[in-house]
Amino acid sequence: MGRTIAENRKARYNYFIEDTMEAGIVLTGTEVKALRQGRANIAESYASPEGDELWLINAHIPEYKAGNRHNHEPTRRRKLLLKRKEIERLAGARNKQGMTLVPLKLYFNDRGLAKLSVGLAKGKKLHDKRATEKDRDWNRQKQRLIREKG
Repeated sequence: MGRTIAENRKARYNYFIEDTMEAGIVLTGTEVKALRQGRANIAESYASPEGDELWLINAHIPEYKAGNRHNHEPTRRRKLLLKRKEIERLAGARNKQGMTLVPLKLYFNDRGLAKLSVGLAKGKKLHDKRATEKDRDWNRQKQRLIREKG
């Protein structure tokens, strides 16, 4: 993976991530320039299959400051590029098993193309979130003890 632009850090806290896949994203020129400045937010966004296509909804890419009157709308819907079988599999899992499609990470790959890591996820209940927090705290404490005791 290349340079990270935006990451949905709460996704792994709020969801069990079953599967992840890399999707291309259709962008305009000013969106790419804004992303190269490292400004984007995918925390409140989600992906939704509609017909034969997959769309990224509510992702915020702010306007490019040096853009002219042809600047983009910051929260417009953006098409995600996946193979048809992958889209059908994701849509089927979403409809049948009550799962959701959560954007995990927006980044530039080695070739300089903007990619989005999408996770097929199932929502966590409150007790699951507490268990996740407990495990994370215990692992942190364990590492601290190992460091101190040597």
